[in-house]
Amino acid sequence: MCLAFVFGMTGMAYAAVPLYKIFCQVTGYGGTTRQVEQASDVILDRTIKVRFDGNVADGLPWDFRPDQREVELRIGETKQVYFRAKNLFNKETTGQATFNVTPQAAGAYFNKIQCFCFTEQTLQPGEEKEMAVLFFVDPDIVNEPETKSINTLTLSYTVYPHEKTQGVAAVDDKQAAGQKL
Repeated sequence: MCLAFVFGMTGMAYAAVPLYKIFCQVTGYGGTTRQVEQASDVILDRTIKVRFDGNVADGLPWDFRPDQREVELRIGETKQVYFRAKNLFNKETTGQATFNVTPQAAGAYFNKIQCFCFTEQTLQPGEEKEMAVLFFVDPDIVNEPETKSINTLTLSYTVYPHEKTQGVAAVDDKQAAGQKL
């Protein structure tokens, strides 16, 4: 019985991370956005401002930033924005973006139709790439007491080195910093 308990707890430990990720995607917990197949068919007269933030984790020699810092759109309206990444290293590098929305309660209402963050991105030495995000804010955001007064959201991305790029982690950041966009 003790052995079954130990194996059961070990299995639960391995399942915890993917289960938590699924939970966050379904509920929007922690500012996790939702991936949807189609745009909203309801567009409200009320507008909301969306700010954008781009960060690069240590070990990935990229310059990464949004083309515009913020947009204002009607709730339910589909909008496409672009982020720009440049590989500052002399070898091919691959990154994967993670994201969140603040305030966290609004994450469940931020819907992405298309996003560069859904797949890994590979850049050749010196290559610069424009990457799109197609999104809308769900009109239901105005119906919930904790979100109905939100007028501004921030969509933040951090690009991490993909396992293919782990060997590049020892890059001299001072050298890469001298070659910013």
